[in-house]
Amino acid sequence: MTTVCLIVAAGMGERAGDGGPKQYRVLGGKPLLRWSAERLAAHPRIDRVHVVIGDGQRKAYDEACGDLALGEPVIGGSSRQESVLRGLETVEGAANVLIHDAARPFISADMVDRLLSALETHDGAVPALPVVDSLRTGSTRIEGEVARDGLNRVQTPQAFHYLPLLGAHRAASPGATDDAAVARAAGLSVAMAPGDEDLFKLTYAEDFQRAERMIAGRGFRTGTGFDVHRFEAGDHVMLCGITVPHDAGLKGHSDADVGLHALTDALLGAIGAGDIGDHFPPSDPQWRAAASDRFLAHARDLVTAAGGVIEHCDLTLICERPKVGPYRPAMRARIAEILRLPEGRISVKATTTEGLGFTGRREGIAAQAAATIRI
Repeated sequence: MTTVCLIVAAGMGERAGDGGPKQYRVLGGKPLLRWSAERLAAHPRIDRVHVVIGDGQRKAYDEACGDLALGEPVIGGSSRQESVLRGLETVEGAANVLIHDAARPFISADMVDRLLSALETHDGAVPALPVVDSLRTGSTRIEGEVARDGLNRVQTPQAFHYLPLLGAHRAASPGATDDAAVARAAGLSVAMAPGDEDLFKLTYAEDFQRAERMIAGRGFRTGTGFDVHRFEAGDHVMLCGITVPHDAGLKGHSDADVGLHALTDALLGAIGAGDIGDHFPPSDPQWRAAASDRFLAHARDLVTAAGGVIEHCDLTLICERPKVGPYRPAMRARIAEILRLPEGRISVKATTTEGLGFTGRREGIAAQAAATIRI
């Protein structure tokens, strides 16, 4: 079953103040839109992500998300409702669809799982939080009270079976505030899944300030990794995604890139996601001779899906030969490319064991890595 996510990002966000469309403003060092696009694209149960953008916003979109593995963006309409319908019309064949607002950056993998699980018994599902504050009517003074029993604050993403939602949108009258309202008007059943206070919508300038404080206050985690591969007959080794000429190769089920293997384990360790063997077992023939950049990219995506940001990676290669120094700039650049990070946040070092141990006897290469993430 194919699950597609539509991120609605076609508005101007004028209530957020000057600075252009809010979805392209910088939050925590990257465009607001990119926060949710990265996380949703990395989720293992989401097959494809499309962003619905405003007319004339393609350049801003490409600068914000052009390097991500997303589907072709969709040009939205004059209202959110029209933009969603245009997005739905472009993803024919999907089984399930999630509709998310770009202005809610802190979407968690657990939230997506809860919504998709709710679709097993309902036509749709939305995240919701019960109203806990007392409610009063009036503008400058209290004029009345509103009972809060049974009232909920509804968030996004909102999940639906695709075809019923498409039909509901095609038949809908203008003015719906969200997709749940469209679905309900068509008689669809919409479940409420537990929401998340962190999943608030950035509407005003002060919301950006709140989000920046949240990012600054997030905790740090460090993971470590270690890997070893022995030499075998060959004429080169793969180290950190770079082909390094040598009078031997490295033995392994994949391409035996000891550096990327150690770094992959460090990232997995930082989020408590097991080790490389759990995700890519050597007993599985599909990973025979596989390029290890796939393993590192997978770990990167898992960090993103968990709500983490990779801050720094430090890798040490341990061997007598080959000489690593001439290749270090290319290694740093390749790791930075895979992890989508500036090179300044990647460190690659090399050392020997002064002739001691198996590396000293030139029987193989070892690598140890540390990765720091903010989550």
